[in-house]
Amino acid sequence: MNQTPRKILVTSALPYANGPIHIGHLVEYIQTDIWVRFQKMRGNQCHYVCADDAHGTPIMLRARQEGIDAETLIARVSKEHQADFADFAINFDNYHSTHSDENRELSALIYRRNKEKGHITNRTITQAFDPVENMFLPDRFIKGECPKCGAEDQYGDNCEACGASYSPNELKNAVSALSGATPEQRESEHYFFELAHFEEMLRGWTRGGHLQKEVSNKLDEWFEAGLQQWDISRDAPYFGFEIPDHPGKFFYVWLDAPIGYMASFKNLCERTKGLDFDAFWNKDSQTELYHFIGKDIIYFHALFWPAMLQGADFRTPTAIFSHGFLTVDGKKMSKSRGTFIKARSYLEHLNPEYLRYYFAAKLGSGIEDIDLNLEDFAQRVNSDLVGKVVNIASRCAGFIKKRFGGKLSEQLAEQALFDSFIEAGESIASRYENREFSHAVREIMALADQANQYIDEKKPWVMAKEEGKEQALHEVCSMGINLFRLLIGYLRPILPQTTEKSEAFLQIEPLTWQALATPLTNHTIAKFKPLMTRVELKQIESMVEASKEDLVATPSTTQNVTPEGPLTKDPISDTIAFADFAKVDLRIVKIIDASHVEGAEKLLQLTLDLGGEQRNVFAGIKSAYSPEELKGRMTVMVANLAPRKMRFGLSEGMVLAAGPGGDELFILSPDSGATPGMRVK
Repeated sequence: MNQTPRKILVTSALPYANGPIHIGHLVEYIQTDIWVRFQKMRGNQCHYVCADDAHGTPIMLRARQEGIDAETLIARVSKEHQADFADFAINFDNYHSTHSDENRELSALIYRRNKEKGHITNRTITQAFDPVENMFLPDRFIKGECPKCGAEDQYGDNCEACGASYSPNELKNAVSALSGATPEQRESEHYFFELAHFEEMLRGWTRGGHLQKEVSNKLDEWFEAGLQQWDISRDAPYFGFEIPDHPGKFFYVWLDAPIGYMASFKNLCERTKGLDFDAFWNKDSQTELYHFIGKDIIYFHALFWPAMLQGADFRTPTAIFSHGFLTVDGKKMSKSRGTFIKARSYLEHLNPEYLRYYFAAKLGSGIEDIDLNLEDFAQRVNSDLVGKVVNIASRCAGFIKKRFGGKLSEQLAEQALFDSFIEAGESIASRYENREFSHAVREIMALADQANQYIDEKKPWVMAKEEGKEQALHEVCSMGINLFRLLIGYLRPILPQTTEKSEAFLQIEPLTWQALATPLTNHTIAKFKPLMTRVELKQIESMVEASKEDLVATPSTTQNVTPEGPLTKDPISDTIAFADFAKVDLRIVKIIDASHVEGAEKLLQLTLDLGGEQRNVFAGIKSAYSPEELKGRMTVMVANLAPRKMRFGLSEGMVLAAGPGGDELFILSPDSGATPGMRVK
């Protein structure tokens, strides 16, 4: 544990105020939020700020299209963005806008300081002009062939195929993305940032441990090509900040966008007593500054941004952490396939912490792309979170509440096991610190396996039926609750909402990393309530279907049709993958009660003992069994089937039976020695 709390400022790239947040964006914000929550849990003073990137021609054109002013548009989008982030538990300390007084003042200050030192020059240039729209075209509104690799349909500032950066004038066969017209070349006076003035500084900075190695290697290519002047001005009409003393000229959005980090933090400082802006941004600052960004905007953040800061006598970032893109089921997100999923669409169908966990289980410290495999997503969440972690509390809490008044034992049953979990915490903390979240998740789940193995070996459901085992039962279940507390504590940065529910169940203060080492003994817990439900495939299917756009039904889209022709009696179903079968949780249960269901011709109502937990199930076996002959029998049930609301009540699973139907129906029965709660393997 750190003795002296670190002072840290963290930012994520600013989402553009021209559209909704989607799950590809969320990779970055979830990654950042996990890291920030970990730092706060370790006791560090960590501030996380962000803002909407609210300037530029696209904003102006979108507002014009909707018949509203730009301010109204960005205010509406900001509200939508913040609602999405909040529902995904992205916990910003401040969320601001680049269209703010703080950003206007800081942009002017940084511009003026760099200009006074000769780092900003002006000259007349020839640039693309759309004769139909009667406006100069931003780089992103010109498309053509890359001058370096020849890739078609590339933007006017950089190539998505080869990563090259160039001027719009170099683009081949260029057209206006607005009107389709061939741009004309017209003259205009522009202002330039002299990036080459900072070459020596940047060569040292980019190799000084501030960037991932692969990013530093990529930047070497730009140094070899020569650092170019950076055009920081745009002509009217433009939505942004007018350059001081230059009417009709505006700061290019990429100049004031990163300054938005500073502006958001300054806004926070103005509202927070004791928080000093200069202490974090002064060129001699000893605080830490980290930016989390996508690999597509490295050029701006790793070259222009530190150079601008250096030229204006502000500090440079401690480090910039880049990440890769998101694919879904191995392919680029697609609206037609329904895999271009908006944050709000996801939230309408699934628990946000499912995605937080899955991303964490995939994320490392590099810039590799990650894939959201929807089948694996469901399996991993169900297996790890529901089947392993939450299951521990579920298996133990009932005994503690019913047999011991909700109070945990006065001592730990296995101090050595508890200590080994605590020792593992430092390795997990190191993984979090270094953004190796996937490794942290693997280590936590290995501990969860140990905890479940401990409970399986001790068999508290057997102890509960044996005389003289009360103390042992108490200690074993209390140990299980303590192991659950450690696991949920280690997962707290990833699963803040589930952790809050767990803390309420445990009746404890919000967990800190330091507090985890002290076990809960002679402590009263609340009645256990389900902390997380399973992912159902139908939820994923509904989300994908709702995300599809512009689909035209064709014969090729309906291939999953049963072939025509005679079928044999009871044919074997289509084969499934082992991973599909592994999702089914089969458990031994004891039928402790059975009764007729009034108004139902085929159903019996069964009360099942699942090893300390009771389930109510309606089974269609009335034609083969009477309630009396079922009581006390052992059978097998599907324990993880989603509860089904019927007009007779809630059915919480399914018992397994076989036969041709009618009276020839047989429930499955295990051999002698099987006990309720055992997993069928």
